[in-house]
Amino acid sequence: MQTSLRPLVFWPTFLVLIAAVIASYVNLDAFLATASALNEAVLNNFSWLFSLGSLYLLIMAVIVYFSPIGRVRIGGPDATPLLSRMRWFSITLCTTLAVGVLFWTTAEPLYHFMSPPVSSGLEAGSSDAMLFAMSTMFLHWSFTPYAIYAVPALIFALAFYNLRLRFSISSMLEPIFGPKVKRFAGLIDAISLYALVAGMASSLGTGALTLAGGAGQYLDGETNPLRLGIVIAIIVVTFVLSAASGLQRGIARLSSLNAFLLLILGIFVFIAGPTAFFLALGVESFGRYVDNFFSMSLFTGAAGQDQWPRSWSTFYWAVWFSWAPVAALFLGKISRGYTVREFLRVNLLYPALFASVWIVIFSGTALYFQSQLGQASTGIDLYSVLNDRGVENVLYELFRQLPLSNMWIPVLLFVAYISYVTAADSQTDAIGNLCTRGLTADSDLNAGIAMKVIWGIIVGIVSWIMVSFVGIDGVKMLSNLGGLPSMLIVLLASGSLWVWLKHPERLQPVPKLTRDENAP
Repeated sequence: MQTSLRPLVFWPTFLVLIAAVIASYVNLDAFLATASALNEAVLNNFSWLFSLGSLYLLIMAVIVYFSPIGRVRIGGPDATPLLSRMRWFSITLCTTLAVGVLFWTTAEPLYHFMSPPVSSGLEAGSSDAMLFAMSTMFLHWSFTPYAIYAVPALIFALAFYNLRLRFSISSMLEPIFGPKVKRFAGLIDAISLYALVAGMASSLGTGALTLAGGAGQYLDGETNPLRLGIVIAIIVVTFVLSAASGLQRGIARLSSLNAFLLLILGIFVFIAGPTAFFLALGVESFGRYVDNFFSMSLFTGAAGQDQWPRSWSTFYWAVWFSWAPVAALFLGKISRGYTVREFLRVNLLYPALFASVWIVIFSGTALYFQSQLGQASTGIDLYSVLNDRGVENVLYELFRQLPLSNMWIPVLLFVAYISYVTAADSQTDAIGNLCTRGLTADSDLNAGIAMKVIWGIIVGIVSWIMVSFVGIDGVKMLSNLGGLPSMLIVLLASGSLWVWLKHPERLQPVPKLTRDENAP
C-alpha cells in the first residue's frame, strides 16, 4: 500500500498552532484577550445551537438504534471484527472521556453544590443544591457527550467500510452532497484536526500538571518547567511508542489495563466510601436528571442573564463537538464487523452507564465529605482544596479520607498516567491517519511510525511551552473555538443518517475495486 503526506491537512494545522504559541509568548495579554473575545462571541451567539445540537444527536442515536438500519453490519454481512467485544469496549471507554471522568467527577459537583446557578434560586450548600449538582453530573458526563462522539463515528464507519469512501471527515458528508464535497476535503479535515490538536495540547498540559502535582506529594520542591518537561516527555514517549506499535498490541493492551484499574478503583471506593449515602443520593439525583432532562439539556440562561450555562454546559458541548470529528475516525475505524446496534451499545449505552455508576460513587463521596464539614470526624472542606490547590488535588485529598490511603494514592497516580497515555494514544493514531493519503478500508489503516512520532513531538513541545511559560487557558480557548465549525460538520453529517434511514439499501457494501478499475 502506498501512502503519502496530505500537505493541505498537515501544514495549515501545524502552522496555525505554532503561530498561536508564538503570539501567546510575544504578547500574552493581547493573545488571551483576543482568544477570550472570540470564545465569548461563539458561546454568546451559538449557545442555543450547542444545546439543541447535543440533544438532537442523542435523540438521533435512539431513532437509529430502533430503526431497520440497526441490523446493518459495518463492513457488510461477511465483515470480520477487528477486536473482541471486551477489547472494543475498553478502548471506547478509555479513549474518550475517561481522563475527564477520573478527575472532574470529584471536583465539578463541588462547584455546583457550593455555587449553583444564580437563576435557579438554590441556596449554596443546601440539599436541593446537592441534588442539582449530582443531576448535572449525569447531564455533563453520561449519555449526551457519548452521543456527540458516537453519532459521527457511526456515520464515518458506514461511509468508510460500507460505501468504501476515503479516510476523511468529508466522507461523512458525501452521502448528502455527493462527490463534489471532495474538493473541500482538505479544508474540512484541517479545521477538525486543528481543533483536536489544540485540545490534545491543552489536555496533555493539564495532565502534566495533574501528574506533577501528584508526584509532588513524594518529591521535594515546587512544580517547575523542568519537572513538567520530564512528565510530558514520559507521557509523549509512552503514547507514541504505543500508537506506533499498532492497534492490537499498543492501544488495545493499554486500554484493557486502564479499564481494569478504573474498575479496581471504583470497587474500592464503593466498599470503603459512604456507600449507603451515595447510593441513596445517586438514585434520587438520577430521578431528578430524568425528570428534568429536557429543560436541563436546553438551559441557556438567556431569560435570567445567567452565565452559568456558558461556563459549564455550553462550554462542555463546545469541547465535545471540537473533538468529535477526528475522534469519529478512530472510533469508526475500530468498529468493523459489528452491527449498528452493537456499535451504539458499545460506544454510547455501556460507557454512559459506566460513567453514571462512577458519578454515583465518586461525586456522591465528594459531596458527602463536603456536606459533613461541620462534623470533625467525617467532614473536610474539599471546596477549599479545589479553589486553593486545583482540580487534581481534590481526588487525592478524597482518597486520604479513605482506609489504606498510602497504598491507594500511588495506584491513583499510576491510573491517571495510564488514562492520559491511553487517550493521547488513540488521538495520535487518528491524527496520523488523517494526515496520510492512501488509507482504504482494505488496508491495515496504519499511517506509519514517522507521522505519529512527528505529531507526538509537536503536541508535547506545544504543551510544555504553554503550561510552563504561558499558561494553558489560551490554547484551551483556541480548542473550544473549533467547536463551532466542528459542530456544523457533525450536524450536517447527521443528514447522512436520514438518507440511510429512508434508503437502507444504500448501505449495501460497495464491491472492492480491482486494479484495472482504479486505473485512470
